[in-house]
Amino acid sequence: MGFDLKRLIAARNGEQTSLGEAYINPQFVKVLKTLGFDTKFDRGEGAYLFDGKGEKYLDFICGYGVHNVGRNHPLVIQALKDALELNLANLVQMDAPLLAGLLAEKLVELAPDGLQKVFFTNSGTEAVEGALKLARGATGREKFIYTHHGFHGLTLGALSVNGCREFRDSYGDLLLGEEIPFNDVAALEQALKGRDVAAFILEPIQGKGLAVANDDYLRSAQEICHCYGSLLIVDEVQTGLGRTGKMFASEHWQVTPDLMTLAKGLSGGLVPVGAILMREEIYEKNFTNMEKCMVHSSTFGQNSLAMACGLATLEVLVEEELALAAAHWGEVLQARLEKLGSEYEMFEGVRGKGLMLGVQFKQPKSMKLKVAWKAIHAAHQGMFGQLLAMPLMAKHRILTQVSGHNMDSLKIMPALIIGEAEVDQFCVAFEQVLADCHQFPGGVWETGMAMAKRALRSG
Repeated sequence: MGFDLKRLIAARNGEQTSLGEAYINPQFVKVLKTLGFDTKFDRGEGAYLFDGKGEKYLDFICGYGVHNVGRNHPLVIQALKDALELNLANLVQMDAPLLAGLLAEKLVELAPDGLQKVFFTNSGTEAVEGALKLARGATGREKFIYTHHGFHGLTLGALSVNGCREFRDSYGDLLLGEEIPFNDVAALEQALKGRDVAAFILEPIQGKGLAVANDDYLRSAQEICHCYGSLLIVDEVQTGLGRTGKMFASEHWQVTPDLMTLAKGLSGGLVPVGAILMREEIYEKNFTNMEKCMVHSSTFGQNSLAMACGLATLEVLVEEELALAAAHWGEVLQARLEKLGSEYEMFEGVRGKGLMLGVQFKQPKSMKLKVAWKAIHAAHQGMFGQLLAMPLMAKHRILTQVSGHNMDSLKIMPALIIGEAEVDQFCVAFEQVLADCHQFPGGVWETGMAMAKRALRSG
């Protein structure tokens, strides 16, 4: 019998969890089971996921920004079919592939003025690794500055500029770097005064916690970097491609970085692709002559399927005006959440831009709730957010997640194609869950206490 993918999936469907547990990441599977997130999804369409029973789930994680144009967009799928049917001369290596050139041309057209060269990668963390290397090559310096809670990937170089300590522990010496507070211009200038820093890297809106750059932060950072001979790397792996209400989040502050990293949403949710956009002079200081034409490369970076996905995705983003849609529905969603949340003492507010939002919570003042809050946090600092994410999934079939380790925050990142129906569904469900959290004793807190006891036993 020849290989038949459809038959294989039909025969083994339902084994996702057991296979993941046996061969891939049993600890992660354990987390999924504990949280009730071990649903076996069969397919995705637009803003929704579907399980084997045909039940529909509203996806407000969106692969953390992978599915900006929605899941399985027909134009992106058609582009893949066309690429396969054409039998393209893929990955020749000793050529300049057409689709890569076309995608690079389109990215430069859409990007902030001044970013003129593109290097393609397979992921966001690879794009960050490349940007760090190119910054070193362009400046002749080794040190990097990064921000507290900044997240740029988990490979060793990217980990060196990761401001989340829980990811860095246990991995020994990393690249030379220094962490500074986010939105602290004075701290940045102090860190750059030694004139030994290759680059300062940051996210304009942090993926962990959704902190937003202050009005003058990015522009001031750029000016200070250039004053001391350092480069500015803006990581737009999550914030880019319409997510924040602009094609690139840097545009909110009218800043053109020296290097910009992209990935996630560029894939159309189907084939991994990342990119580094850079100023001409960064390219010229690394690729200095013909002998150094391959001083940085990536085997699969310009593969035909990834380039086709990228081109189709950009077409959808532009033609369907999804950045404008994100700005509109993000504003509507934020306003509605602020209004309904104002009735509850544990609700602190909503921050972010477009459809990259974080709902923040705070310690209650009433005695019963304060006791429950402290008990939960004594067991695990990041457990409260899960107490909202779990019933949103179990009772309302809405997939969302906490915004980071040890944070009382819920992350909201739906597809940019959502509309009034999805906003209504989320807001109704969120208010019900929030109201349940303010009832003590109650089901939400019973679940939390049970989780806390398990955490304390395992600790």
